Amino acid sequence: MMKRRIEFLLTVALCLVLLLIWTRQHAPPPPSKDVQLLPDAILGRKRQSAVSRRPPRLGPPCYQNTSVVNVTGFSDLPERLQNFMYYRHCKYFPMLLDLPDKCGGEAGSSGVFLLLVIKSQPENFDRRVVLRETWAKERQHKGLWIRRVFISGTTGTGLEKRRMNKLLEVEHRQHGDVLQWDFQESFINLTLKQVLFLEWLDDRCPRVRFLLNGDDDIFAHTDNMVEYLHDVHGEPGGDKHLFVGSLMEGTGPVRELNKYFVPVQVQESDSYPAYCSGGGYLLSGHTARVLRNMSRSVPLHPIDDAYMGMCLAQAGLRPSGHMGVNPGGLRIPSSKVDAHDPCYYKDVLMVHRFMPQQLYVLWDQVHDPGLRCWSNSTWP
Repeated sequence: MMKRRIEFLLTVALCLVLLLIWTRQHAPPPPSKDVQLLPDAILGRKRQSAVSRRPPRLGPPCYQNTSVVNVTGFSDLPERLQNFMYYRHCKYFPMLLDLPDKCGGEAGSSGVFLLLVIKSQPENFDRRVVLRETWAKERQHKGLWIRRVFISGTTGTGLEKRRMNKLLEVEHRQHGDVLQWDFQESFINLTLKQVLFLEWLDDRCPRVRFLLNGDDDIFAHTDNMVEYLHDVHGEPGGDKHLFVGSLMEGTGPVRELNKYFVPVQVQESDSYPAYCSGGGYLLSGHTARVLRNMSRSVPLHPIDDAYMGMCLAQAGLRPSGHMGVNPGGLRIPSSKVDAHDPCYYKDVLMVHRFMPQQLYVLWDQVHDPGLRCWSNSTWP
């Protein structure tokens, strides 16, 4: 009897030793440093999970508005605009990738001075890689925090859609900077993307000071942006109206059949209120909240930057222009000089558009302490 008891105890002890060895060998890796987006000293509390697949809220289900088929001329419109009219009323889509604590919650979000909101389609992986290492790198500039999020929908169908979603999921897990909703990416859905982001911002980063809203192929001199916003608009800033970029006035819907075509069935008026080109613009946290409120009642429009102008006008506000924002590219004084010479870009805020490799080189060059540039009077 005693012998069996000893054998039993030895067997149990051996199992415990083997279990301990296995546990140590298969211990989970430590959490990635990439998702520790704000230091605990700034947050002032224990961090929650920085990434999540759970949506902040679920909107009501959206159904096709079949009544639009009765609109005169509807059947003659391109399919993309027919679909837009069918679902124009739909402003809520499921969120696939969320960042619930990106800004440190309601209290911590006031510590984010400039949030970079970058519109990016799932397949633009190479652009996101470069931006994370250049102007969109999360950092402090003169003691003020710069943070980033890429906002995206979905592309493709079936296997291709699943592959692209998996790509964003991996980036989301590794870098903690991807927001994704379950709607189909297209030029006409850029407005929807903006509206969904504004709702997310109100939930997750309600007290952020300023935002850059831009494409993933722009050169954004984010150091200059921080200095401009801090010097001109004060500290802490963000509590007054600001919407600045390349000002567009006296424009209206394009009636010719092209990418920008807006038929009278969507907008009868031949004019837009003042707006800023959608390649990139700066706005305050205060103005972002105003836009969120207005977007809940202003019907969606196929042109996203014009839609922002409509929301501003609804609130009785106007955008303003800045000579440092150049969505159409810079005017180089001579065809004999390098259009990517860093001296042309060291003082700008934003220029559109660049290939990833051009951005990578240019960002390095404008930060070269040995850079020597001519004065305006000696340009070639």
